[in-house]
Amino acid sequence: MKWLKRGLLVLVTALALFVGIVAVRTAMFRPSAAAAAPLNLAPAPKIDVGLAAAHLGEAIRIRTISRIEGVVEDPAAFQALHALLQSNYPRLHAALRREVVAGYSLLYTLPGLDPSLPPVLLLAHQDVVPVEAGTEGAWEAPPFSGELRNGRVYGRGAMDDKGSLVAIMEAMETLLASGFAPRRTVMLGFGHDEETLGSGARAIAGLLAARGTHPWFVIDEGMAVYLNNPMLGGRATALIGIAEKGYLTVRVTARAEGGHSSVPPQETAADRLSRAILAIRAHPFEAHLEEEPVGGMMDALAPHLGFAYRAVFTNRWAFGPLLRSRLASTAMGNALLRTTIAPTQLGGGAKENVLPQEVHALINLRLHPADSVERALAHLRRSVAGIDGVSVDIHGTPSEPSPVSSTTSDSYALVAALARVHAPEGAPVVPMLVLGGTDSRHFARLAENVYRFAPEWAGESEFRIVHGTGEYLSVDNLGRMVRFFAQLMATAGR
Repeated sequence: MKWLKRGLLVLVTALALFVGIVAVRTAMFRPSAAAAAPLNLAPAPKIDVGLAAAHLGEAIRIRTISRIEGVVEDPAAFQALHALLQSNYPRLHAALRREVVAGYSLLYTLPGLDPSLPPVLLLAHQDVVPVEAGTEGAWEAPPFSGELRNGRVYGRGAMDDKGSLVAIMEAMETLLASGFAPRRTVMLGFGHDEETLGSGARAIAGLLAARGTHPWFVIDEGMAVYLNNPMLGGRATALIGIAEKGYLTVRVTARAEGGHSSVPPQETAADRLSRAILAIRAHPFEAHLEEEPVGGMMDALAPHLGFAYRAVFTNRWAFGPLLRSRLASTAMGNALLRTTIAPTQLGGGAKENVLPQEVHALINLRLHPADSVERALAHLRRSVAGIDGVSVDIHGTPSEPSPVSSTTSDSYALVAALARVHAPEGAPVVPMLVLGGTDSRHFARLAENVYRFAPEWAGESEFRIVHGTGEYLSVDNLGRMVRFFAQLMATAGR
């Protein structure tokens, strides 16, 4: 029995030591401090939010739709939007240099008094996605009406992304009315095809690179103030995107003997394609818990959690498997942890009683910053290596995941400080991974840092209307965005 008592003693001692280490680490944990915020933020200017809402409605009524990569369906619509901006923002167009890039994208520059300082660049995009045919009657107001109703401006693009475009223009116009003359150059960039290829933003980035212009930081759409964060018991959280996923679509092709459907072979092309899709789905990509931005997100959330959850978040060395399992059990959590795999289109076959010799599927991947196009393609090919007649090839134009921007830089401190001002009181500011794609990816290797944030307050239901039915932007949110961008430019321009 001595060996049993000795074993129990060792086990109890080890358990006590483990609990003690976790408790001490939890109690002593402090997140990495961001660089000191500016000592004094520029004051928020008084704005005419009613006029801003009217201007947003006018912009929504112009149907700058992007539908097909590399194709501008209605050039006149973009020209009309450009004319509207010139009409609504005369001070801006008098003070800033305006350049048309790649036919329809816009680049504005307000030269700073000190040309040695790298500029700050604010981004938004002009184009919108189409409205799904047959859904128009489900909108509170017609989807291209720009109607103001019940404190909301309705229409396609209200949130994505004409709201940001108008807010940036309103902010600059307001600053110029009070004599704004920044030390640092301020630039505004508005791509025309973010919803498809993003060639306009890429052309702007190429132009700046050719001129040797490297922004101090870039800010774009992508994250906002999440009003009911389940990790914090429904509290609000200001989420700042510090990286975004890459994009890759592959074509999985399966080939087999064709012929009459009355005498099918042992394995058809459709069978092989089915096996290939299941094999790819059965081999998920690695989950990245410690790497940024997920590790930084957990560190930033930890001080605002109860002790038990804080212990788990701050001792990932011990609770990593538990965290991975819990996060991966939800679609959102799984997308934060890894490169995702989504079969989206199937094709092949000429007639119902003819065995096709070739069928295919398109599978869309959103690449985690720890992955790359090359590594992802190799992973998929390994997954189907044992299936005869199957190939995996890149379809369309992929984009690599962005680098992860710093959370200890002066520029992050500025954005975070302003996020705190324009979020509900006490809301934590948390770095986040943007799961979709934005124009800012084209500037990630040009600028010192790239951040993705606007202070829109939204719950889960409001985030779902982006690209969906009933899209709107509240007038309150529009006002917050105008003040945020004005303070950002005024403070950064000092």
